[in-house]
Amino acid sequence: MDENIINEGKTLGLVAYLTLLGTLIAYFMNQDKRNPFTAFHIRQGLGLGITYILIAFVISSFDSMMISMSFWLFFSVLYLYGIYGAVTGKRSKIPLLGDFFQKVFNTIG
Repeated sequence: MDENIINEGKTLGLVAYLTLLGTLIAYFMNQDKRNPFTAFHIRQGLGLGITYILIAFVISSFDSMMISMSFWLFFSVLYLYGIYGAVTGKRSKIPLLGDFFQKVFNTIG
C-alpha cells in the first residue's frame, strides 16, 4: 500500500478503535476519500466493538470479579493491539477474529 495513503489514514484508523462512537465517526469521515487503510481499521474496530458488547452482555450475568476483569483485560489488549497497528501504519488483523471481521464487514469502509 502507498505510504501516502497510510499516512492519511492513520488518524481515522486510530479513531476507529475508540468505542463504537469512534468507529462511526471514522466511518462517516472516511466516506469522502475512501481510504483503504482507514476502512481496514474501521472494520476491525467495528468487529471488536460489537463482539465486546455481545460478550459483555453474557459476562454481566456472572457475579465474579475474576471473570469480569479477565474479560476487560483481554479486550483492552485487543484494542491496544489495533491502536498500535493503526498508529504504526500496519494492517495487522486482530488475533483470532480479524479475518472474520474483514469478511463479514467487507462492504463497510
